[in-house]
Amino acid sequence: MDRLWAPWRYRYVSSAQPTGGCIFCEKAASSDDRGNYIVLRAERNFLILNLYPYTSGHLMIAPYEHVATLAEAHPDTLQEMMLLSARAERALAQLYGPDGFNIGMNVGESAGAGVAGHIHMHVLPRWTGDASFMTTVAETRVLPETLDTTYDRVKAALTA
Repeated sequence: MDRLWAPWRYRYVSSAQPTGGCIFCEKAASSDDRGNYIVLRAERNFLILNLYPYTSGHLMIAPYEHVATLAEAHPDTLQEMMLLSARAERALAQLYGPDGFNIGMNVGESAGAGVAGHIHMHVLPRWTGDASFMTTVAETRVLPETLDTTYDRVKAALTA
């Protein structure tokens, strides 16, 4: 078994407790935005860092309403989600200077949704050749900054 030591993750791993509830609903209901890595709250959606990012700056946009499909979501929620996706793209482009973006969602467990019961849009910067030997051969990602650093940088960029 291959290992990449990341001792800074111990705080999260040791405090994570399964609750059985929806992670997006629980985080949205909390007032601890920094602790939950919520970088922006809008009227119908919020932007949150992915705890297991593919790249630094990997954001998710989730509605406050708990819906499993786009068809169930209020049209105003969907419109705001797309506008927030564009806002996130602009902020991440300015902040990280990527070569491109992956923007999208997986709806349903069989489609790869990690949280199948609550839709969420992924916005993540990409660089030509960002799948290094660690990702390709060792199935391991190496990120250049901590989530706390990413939080501070992305929050500042989104509110500027």
